[in-house]
Amino acid sequence: MDQIFTVAEARELLPGVLEDARELIAARADLAEIDFDRRTEGRSPLGGLPEIKGLQARIEEILSGWSERGIEVKGIAPVLVDFPAVIDGVSVRLCWIEGERELAWYHRTELGFAGRRPLGPGQD
Repeated sequence: MDQIFTVAEARELLPGVLEDARELIAARADLAEIDFDRRTEGRSPLGGLPEIKGLQARIEEILSGWSERGIEVKGIAPVLVDFPAVIDGVSVRLCWIEGERELAWYHRTELGFAGRRPLGPGQD
């Protein structure tokens, strides 16, 4: 059975997700810079193929770790993750996107990001 989180459980995991996301964002930016430099200058001061492979491996490790814990990865630019949950008997996703400091939003599973609503009182 797939992981179903309570709001409290998802919020408890969020500090680790934020830490991983910071590392993923830095690796994503380094990859973008290396790619740009290599296309425009032929090389990058940030490195070459070994550094690219290392950054890609680290990003995959972070994404795999989230997936193994039942966290659904919806995007990496920006970083967007969902925690499957049930609120009032309805299947939802507790939704966090890069830049947010807390887990404060959800959407019905079938609606996706466009259906985001703030978590209200009593939905903890």
